[in-house]
Amino acid sequence: MTHELKNIFAAYKAHQQTRGKAVLATVVALEGSSYRRPGVRMLLLDNGKMVGAVSGGCVEKEIQRQAESVFGSGIPKMMTYDGRYRLGCEGILYILIEPFIPDETAVNTFWQTIEDRKTFELESHFTRQENSHEELGTLLKVDTSELVLRPNYKTKLGAEVFQQKLTPCFKLVIIGSEHDAVQLCSYASMTGWEVTVITSPSEEKGINDFPGAKEFHALSPEEFQPQMIDNQTGVVLMTHSYVKDLKFLVSLMNVTPTYLGLLGPSSRRERLLNELVEYNLDISDDFFESIYGPAGINIGAETPQEISISIISEILAVIRKKDPMLLRNKLGTIHN
Repeated sequence: MTHELKNIFAAYKAHQQTRGKAVLATVVALEGSSYRRPGVRMLLLDNGKMVGAVSGGCVEKEIQRQAESVFGSGIPKMMTYDGRYRLGCEGILYILIEPFIPDETAVNTFWQTIEDRKTFELESHFTRQENSHEELGTLLKVDTSELVLRPNYKTKLGAEVFQQKLTPCFKLVIIGSEHDAVQLCSYASMTGWEVTVITSPSEEKGINDFPGAKEFHALSPEEFQPQMIDNQTGVVLMTHSYVKDLKFLVSLMNVTPTYLGLLGPSSRRERLLNELVEYNLDISDDFFESIYGPAGINIGAETPQEISISIISEILAVIRKKDPMLLRNKLGTIHN
C-alpha cells in the first residue's frame, strides 16, 4: 500500500499549485468481507478528481458525495457503507473522511522516508458512529516523530485506533536490456514496485527505453554495486548471456535478495550454480535459497508479457509466503 500513498502525496502536491482542497478517505475497519482491507486510502480533490480507490469502484461515488461536507466544513467525519444489500462482498466498511492538508514538514518527512526506504506508521483515530468530529484524524509516525495531516490536529478521540505499519516499496532490479526486460519493467512498475534497470554499457540504452523504471544504470558486472540490494529487493537476471549472468551472480553472492530469478531452463541454472560454487565454495545457503530458476510459475506463459506476469506472480508468492493455487480451491476466506 506504500505506493498508493506515494500517489496520494504526489497528487496533493500537484493540486496545491491550484490552491485546491483535498480530502483523504481511509477504510479504518471492516465487518465481514470486502474487495480491499482496512488501510486502503483514496484522495478526493475539489475539482472532482479521485486518486486511488477503496473498493472495486462501487463505494467511491458514495464517498465522494459524503466528502462534500468535509470540503465545506473542514471537519472530519465517519461514514459506513453496508455492502450486504448492494455488493457481493457482504461487508460493512467504516470509512474516515478527513481534510488532507499536510504541512511542508510532513510532506518532506514522508518523501525522505520513502527515499531512505524506512518503515513508517499511520495511526487513525475514529469511531463506528456516523458523525463529524474535530478529534477524528490520522497521524504520520516516523521514528519518534508524530506528524499531522492537517493543521492544529492535536487531540485524539481515543474511541478506536487503527494502526498500520507500512514498509518500503518492493524494489525489483532487472539485469538485462532485451524486449522481455522492457515488459517486466512495465508490469512491475504498474504493480507499484520501484524498478531499477541495469544494462551493459555497450547496449547504448537509457531510462526512457524502460517505461516505469525509477533508476537506470549502465554497468558491467564488475561495476555492479550490491549495496543497492536490501531485504525488500528482488533481482531478475535476464541478460540472455550465460557469461554475463555468471559474472553478475559472482557480484551478487555476498548479498541475499528476497528473490533472485534466473531466466532459462533448469539445465542452464544447474550449470550456472555449479560454476559459481567452483568459483567460491563458501557461498551461504541463504543465497542459494533465494534463487528461483527457471523464474516464474507454471501458467503456460509464452509471450514476454505472459512471462512477466508469471515472474511477478512468483515474486509475490515468495514475498507473501504463499503457495500459488486456484482461489476456488482455497478453503475459508481469500485474506487470512
